[in-house]
Amino acid sequence: MSAEKIQTMLRTIEDECRFTGGLTGRYALRQEVLNAMAAVRREEFVPDELKPYAYDNTPLPIGNGQTISQPFIVALMTDLLEPEPDDIILEIGTGSGYQAAVLSQLVRQVYSLEVIPALAEQAADRLQRLGYDKVEIIASDGSSGLHEHAPYDGIIVTAAAPRIPEALIQQLAPFGRMVIPVGKPHLPQELLLVEKSGHRVNSRRILSVAFVPFTGKGQA
Repeated sequence: MSAEKIQTMLRTIEDECRFTGGLTGRYALRQEVLNAMAAVRREEFVPDELKPYAYDNTPLPIGNGQTISQPFIVALMTDLLEPEPDDIILEIGTGSGYQAAVLSQLVRQVYSLEVIPALAEQAADRLQRLGYDKVEIIASDGSSGLHEHAPYDGIIVTAAAPRIPEALIQQLAPFGRMVIPVGKPHLPQELLLVEKSGHRVNSRRILSVAFVPFTGKGQA
């Protein structure tokens, strides 16, 4: 692991924040989020042949048609959740486990659902090996969420859904926050921040993004 590469990644994230701040409302991220990004070794979450590019600000393929998101997007989505130390977070789309590992530095527990069994198994083994014991990986269709541990202080979705799944809205705690990309594959997608205030639900567009498609049955 190169400390210099990590510092370069952090500077790039900060530059991207300043550049997109007029859209996102976030010209700078919380220091806790940047610390979490620095603490998680991204090279552990990418295929061996892509390790030289692990800290580049770009998505990378992880197999099974899936990707690991670019560091800026991981950091931004994490910051938008405004995670607190006692929070319980639900993630839809484990992928390699990188986003869950970052979140686990900031909250009490992360439950992460992955619809592709091979990726779920690999991520669970990887996180266990690396000592991320605040993350539980479940091989499951994420469109129905995870009812047994609801409500969640935050929900993060790492694949683009054509619409916000109603089950996820229901499982979001009062005053909870959800970050989700919405849109169809190969068409413009929007990263949305969904906030629940009592029984009211408000959503706000943050940024145009490009994510792999949500594959849950409920999103057909």
